[in-house]
Amino acid sequence: MKIFVDTNVLLDVLAERKAFYPEAVRVWTLAESGRIDASVSVISFSNCYYIISKYAGRRAAEKAIRLLRDIFTPVDLTGQVLSQAIDAEFADFEDAIQFHSAVHAKAEGIVTRNPDHFPRAPLFVLSPAEFLAAYSFE
Repeated sequence: MKIFVDTNVLLDVLAERKAFYPEAVRVWTLAESGRIDASVSVISFSNCYYIISKYAGRRAAEKAIRLLRDIFTPVDLTGQVLSQAIDAEFADFEDAIQFHSAVHAKAEGIVTRNPDHFPRAPLFVLSPAEFLAAYSFE
């Protein structure tokens, strides 16, 4: 299964956000073990670096982006993806980039903590808990 992971799910793991960590780390572990093919937008690297460096310092941020690189397939921000995101009229531009990156990557769905920020077609859009409940990975 090929999925696209939104930045907020990555940050839930990297920052160990207690309320969201258990489900997010299970999705992360599925990607790390190769049980799912998980991709992320290249903008997630800069977003994660920026946020982690603010709260935990440069070394922690560098470690975080190395982990991302080693586990997830980066989806390039092409001119086409950028144009689609600009023209999409999403309430949040970053969400538009994430959505069109997922489509570009030919992902089956997006795993995000904010499913209501995305249209439901042509991909499924689920929270980590919903994703884990909908698909059996035992």
